[in-house]
Amino acid sequence: MAAVLTVIGVGLYLQFESHLDETLNQGLRSRAGDVSALIQGQRRGLASPGRSVLVERGESFAQILDVRGGVVDASPKLRAGPLLTAAQLRRAARRTIILERPNPFEPAEPARLLATPVSTGGRRLVVVVGAGADDRNSHLASLALLLALGGLAGLVLSSLAGYGVASAALAPVDAMRRKADEITERKHGERLPVRQTDDEVGRLGSTLNRMLARLERAVERERSFVADASHELRTPLAILKTEIELALRGERTPAELRAALRSAGEETDRLAELADALLVIARAEDGRLPLATTEVDTERLLADVRTRFDARVRASGRRLVVADSHERLTADPLRIEQALDNLVENALHHGEGAIRLSAIGHDGCVELHVRDEGPGFPPEFISAAFERFTRADHAHGRGGTGLGLSIVQVIARAHGGEARAANHPDGGADLCIELPRGGPPGPH
Repeated sequence: MAAVLTVIGVGLYLQFESHLDETLNQGLRSRAGDVSALIQGQRRGLASPGRSVLVERGESFAQILDVRGGVVDASPKLRAGPLLTAAQLRRAARRTIILERPNPFEPAEPARLLATPVSTGGRRLVVVVGAGADDRNSHLASLALLLALGGLAGLVLSSLAGYGVASAALAPVDAMRRKADEITERKHGERLPVRQTDDEVGRLGSTLNRMLARLERAVERERSFVADASHELRTPLAILKTEIELALRGERTPAELRAALRSAGEETDRLAELADALLVIARAEDGRLPLATTEVDTERLLADVRTRFDARVRASGRRLVVADSHERLTADPLRIEQALDNLVENALHHGEGAIRLSAIGHDGCVELHVRDEGPGFPPEFISAAFERFTRADHAHGRGGTGLGLSIVQVIARAHGGEARAANHPDGGADLCIELPRGGPPGPH
């Protein structure tokens, strides 16, 4: 604002100065024209001895000089010598000039002179007219003082007004800041105060509130994850501790000790499986799940899965059927096999009838399906099938950690795909991993 007021003040000052100069110059030109006309009208010479043709007008004065610098006629008190120097006289003999010099009557004050050539009676003369410039300078000084005072007052007022406007505009931001200081992890559901206006501050507050909601959901998920993990770890640890205490209590037969060790080994395996699952999920959420991608032949991939599970499936009196497939995609074969193993384990533990594996390609994607012929999922469970530590009601009590399908979703998303659950129209659960044929986005 100071810069703007300075530019405006300087502009006004220069414009007013130019206007005063032009007015003063115009007066001098008019006076010079009058004197020139008076000289040219004198038919018998310029003046009689002791009589001047020049008439005083206010603060103006005049001289008539010949080209050698002699004073032909002049205002009173100016006949002693020329007002122009020799160089200035030579210039004035050729053209009209305007110059500044001290006032001959008041040396401490400035004056402006106009000198112009004139011819009369065969003589070449120079008419010099002048006027004091102290009025001009006093007007400019008054204007400069008014502009300085007015500019300073305007700067103060505009600064106060700007501060008030800025404070009013930023008051909602300060209110959000104070509220943000009060929000802690123990105060759930609190949000920043937001004005219902469609401006930058309102949109900022809405964005921050949405961010708080996302962070709150993330914190709740992590708390739930820790609580569920603690619950899942408690059972095998309690069983393991019980088996060890029983093995150490009294005299036990070798068969009883072997049974206790066998049970302890099973619980240890369950703990190791749970730890591996938690590690995979933690790495995936941090974006650190390593992928070694290569071209994968789905026919061979599904055949390897069948080979690993064939004996267990036949021991349970069921069948594992692999449909013909000629699809290829870019993926990490070990991770995809891990995901398919989890789907087959799920079908083996919670499904019934034959387990069918297939790969279907469409629209740049490949879908890997694992289907069984059991009762399928409860409708309300389908949307939560891939969440951590979730199991359908009929699956509780059948073992497992509730992380198998979660790991499937983690692996699918790490590849840029998605895992889905559905009930097949012909009966049974149909679990699908949809993967992009070209591989996961970005380096891995």
